[in-house]
Amino acid sequence: MALDRNARSWVRLFGCLTLASMLFLLIPCQFAFGQVDEGSITGTVQDQTGAVVPNAQVTLLNKDQGITLQSKSNSNGAYTFSPVRIGHYSVSATAKGFAKTTQENLTVNVAQTLLINIQLKPGAATETVEVTTAPPLLQTEEASVGQVINTETVNNLPLNGRNFTFLAQLGAGMQTPQADTRGNAASGAFSANGLRPAQNNYLLDGIDNNSDTVDFLNGTNFVILPPVDAIEEFKVQTADFSAELGRSAGAVLNATIKSGTNKFHGTAWEFLRNRVLDSADWFEDYHSIPKGTLVMNQFGVSAGGPIIKNKMFIFGDYEGLRRVQGSVATGGVPSADEANSVFTNLYDLVAAQAGSSQTDALGRIIPKGTILDPPPLAPL
Repeated sequence: MALDRNARSWVRLFGCLTLASMLFLLIPCQFAFGQVDEGSITGTVQDQTGAVVPNAQVTLLNKDQGITLQSKSNSNGAYTFSPVRIGHYSVSATAKGFAKTTQENLTVNVAQTLLINIQLKPGAATETVEVTTAPPLLQTEEASVGQVINTETVNNLPLNGRNFTFLAQLGAGMQTPQADTRGNAASGAFSANGLRPAQNNYLLDGIDNNSDTVDFLNGTNFVILPPVDAIEEFKVQTADFSAELGRSAGAVLNATIKSGTNKFHGTAWEFLRNRVLDSADWFEDYHSIPKGTLVMNQFGVSAGGPIIKNKMFIFGDYEGLRRVQGSVATGGVPSADEANSVFTNLYDLVAAQAGSSQTDALGRIIPKGTILDPPPLAPL
């Protein structure tokens, strides 16, 4: 009987956990936002005379995923959506006695704040006014100095090694750091406005991605390096960035991973090197020796799409590296006499030299070949 009770208890516990998991999955995606790699949209709802319109219904639509957010303008006509994941959006506003007005062609980048003022025109609620003109590129809502590197730039620029952090050096005030024994310069580290690479702050999807290993023994200032095809975009901020980023006196490299959308999309790639395609190095060419073995394959895939359209999405990526590399070198091997020698340790070697000895400063006889540490001192 006790066994049956325990069994029922485990069944109840399993059922509760299953129900909790299902409820978590049913939480609308818009409530899952909340990291510093995202941006925001703010503005004021006005009428044609410039007077503010309070309590206007404002709707934000993610054009890539079909997700909507709702808000209302306050007594000053102001509204704010924050945080907002990077992507393409439209904002609509409606109020009693006014036609619905929609602002299209909005693009939110990493850590960007868009100012979108909406002007309502008198009319019926069934009428819609669509504004297709893109908002001005000048950002006036925050004063950080930085540059956004988007997907097109990441994919189109040559990038040896497939390390997107090297592209951070394209920004104003960026320099390649002095080479050191840790290899940071070879791993994409950069100096911002003359500051040390260790003073930069690396963020990935708003999460701390800084290496805390003492002296960066792993050779990088960051922990995780996603494949280039998994990067949606990243922003390098060098001055006047928000206090929520904090931590560093140098730059902030804020990267974000691609997300699934309502359409399936993906990529597959492979980069190949071998000694047939590669030329000989200087030493091989100078000494007229065959090229060393080299077979390197760098390959991977990335894919994303909807699980439930307009509600739940998935994205994943994988990248692998396989390398076999050798070098041509020459060296000596023991002769037949050396290989057949009876000398098995240093004692045999020293004993065999007993007939050929030397005298130290104290008059002691020392066989040749004896290692002295420290050397003998002369008597006082």
